Amino acid sequence: MDPFERVPLGGTGVTVTRLGMGLAPIGGLFEPVGDAAATATIDTAWDLGVRFFDTAPLYGAGLSERRAGAALRRRDRSAFTLATKVGRRLVPEQSGKDHAAGMWAEPSGASAVWDFSFSGVRLSYRESLARLGLDRADVLHLHDPDVHFGPAVAEALPALVELRKAGEIGAVSAGMNQSAMLTEFARTGAFDCFLLAGRYTLLDQSGLADLLPECARRGLSVIVGGVYNSGVLADPDRRAVYDYHPATARVINRTRALAKICGRHGVPLRAAALQFPLAHPAVASVLVGMRSAREAADAAAMARWEIPGRLWRDLIREGLLDPEVPHP
Repeated sequence: MDPFERVPLGGTGVTVTRLGMGLAPIGGLFEPVGDAAATATIDTAWDLGVRFFDTAPLYGAGLSERRAGAALRRRDRSAFTLATKVGRRLVPEQSGKDHAAGMWAEPSGASAVWDFSFSGVRLSYRESLARLGLDRADVLHLHDPDVHFGPAVAEALPALVELRKAGEIGAVSAGMNQSAMLTEFARTGAFDCFLLAGRYTLLDQSGLADLLPECARRGLSVIVGGVYNSGVLADPDRRAVYDYHPATARVINRTRALAKICGRHGVPLRAAALQFPLAHPAVASVLVGMRSAREAADAAAMARWEIPGRLWRDLIREGLLDPEVPHP
């Protein structure tokens, strides 16, 4: 697999590299990063060939967008694809108002509040562009509308469709940690692609039950995030976190079993976890969160790692992978 091959998103003219950079970590996710390290991380990913970058207002309450813009606006705008998100607007910091505030280790002076209204989406997008210092995003996701399905469909989605029609964005998307609602969105016929986080990994293939086949039938693309399920698939012994919570003994034991078989073939578990989703025909790209130049280099190395077919067959034989699940 060439991780830096550019492939289209659905029927749009937007293309993404098979390996994309998730920009939540440079917003100070759980640990401080700082401006210089954030720039160095993006620069390293760029030098290695990454041309797809995904951010959001939520990430560091604006820090990720500002840091991404500072690094990317020095580049030829036609050379990369940028995604950001709507559904949360930033307001002056309000203690207790931001449900995700505890995830971010660096102060930005802002808090995120829900807003899936038509006018709120338009305002949020303009504010994102101002933070980025860029004239457009290529992909605009509805961000985590789990309990906001009504306004997301009635107001936010028409706003995105209008932006696409005006040429202000290239692709309409939604990003969530669940596949069921994304499948409902797919059936509206208004979307070009989706960001599915944590639901199509070596530990959780629940997205295969609904979203992935629906997108394959409709010619829509899926971007898979959370390929390490918050860290446990990167290192079950040192980063026993699964979907942002401490991993259970069952998850850790299963992950160690996966790692043992990978080790038998001289393959890091990270490489198998990163490359696995790309075997599905609906999956265009995987996003890997990177907070340092070292992590950017590691992601590129894992994406390039040669994985023998015997490894996947062994996972199936040991009951760790369903034989019907596509694999590289």
